[in-house]
Amino acid sequence: MKIGFIGLGIMGTPMAGHILAGGHQLHVNTIGDVPSTLLSAGAKVCATAREVAAASDIIFIMVPDTPHVEEVLFAENGCSETDLHNKIIVDMSSISPIETKKFAEKVRQLGGEYLDAPVSGGEIGAQQASLTIMVGGKPEVFNQVKPLLELMGKNITLVGENGDGQTCKVANQIIVALTIEAVSEALLFAAKAGANPEKVKNALMGGFASSRILEVHGERIIKRNFEPGFKIALHQKDLKLALQGASILGISLPNTATCQELFNSCVANGRGHLDHSAMVNSLELMANYKINHPA
Repeated sequence: MKIGFIGLGIMGTPMAGHILAGGHQLHVNTIGDVPSTLLSAGAKVCATAREVAAASDIIFIMVPDTPHVEEVLFAENGCSETDLHNKIIVDMSSISPIETKKFAEKVRQLGGEYLDAPVSGGEIGAQQASLTIMVGGKPEVFNQVKPLLELMGKNITLVGENGDGQTCKVANQIIVALTIEAVSEALLFAAKAGANPEKVKNALMGGFASSRILEVHGERIIKRNFEPGFKIALHQKDLKLALQGASILGISLPNTATCQELFNSCVANGRGHLDHSAMVNSLELMANYKINHPA
């Protein structure tokens, strides 16, 4: 198939690579240089999103935030400046569910189809093609695109209509943030009390507190490995969407708000580029104590 991919960052590059490995033609556009791994595999570089859309039947978008998706779709030289009839746009970014519904309607008015398909699993999931993909859109459109999604992920669910995929992703980010905070508090408590945090983590992995976040991010915290798989600044953006949505819905998300404040503290201290597991840095600052793996 003729596939387009716009946005080749930490996540987008390996995702696009899986499409190429699946034997499809791939037209790409990104800010900066296209990674050499994609070029050597046969990706064709386009100067604009419009060129990508014109050359492709299905166009994937993987960019940081809502305004970036809007720009890719509707700005000068955006996808909407070409004929979208018989084309499908699949936005895999994590953006506003409300704006997603508006984008989908505009694309349909222009003759195209639209899926929102945000992902969870981070850089490792993107590299291993094991992403969880949460999709909003028409079932018949989802069924057309599903074989391509299966090249990038394993747990692929049609959640509902356009916007519902993004709503599911926001819910995911609430759970992830609160669990990182819980793991951070637990390991900080254990380390300050004099216990070996590595052994505490291993013990907890055998009990009811076990989780993927305890396993992976607990290890990051103990080993002080905060190279970004998913940046704090991006998770901060996702929780902003959650809190904005909560305000519109008239509900309270008190612990989500607490996690956002911890992320805000990290960003204010120049740590927004670090992995979201570095949320622990804000708790450590308040405790005047760092979790260090004993020799």
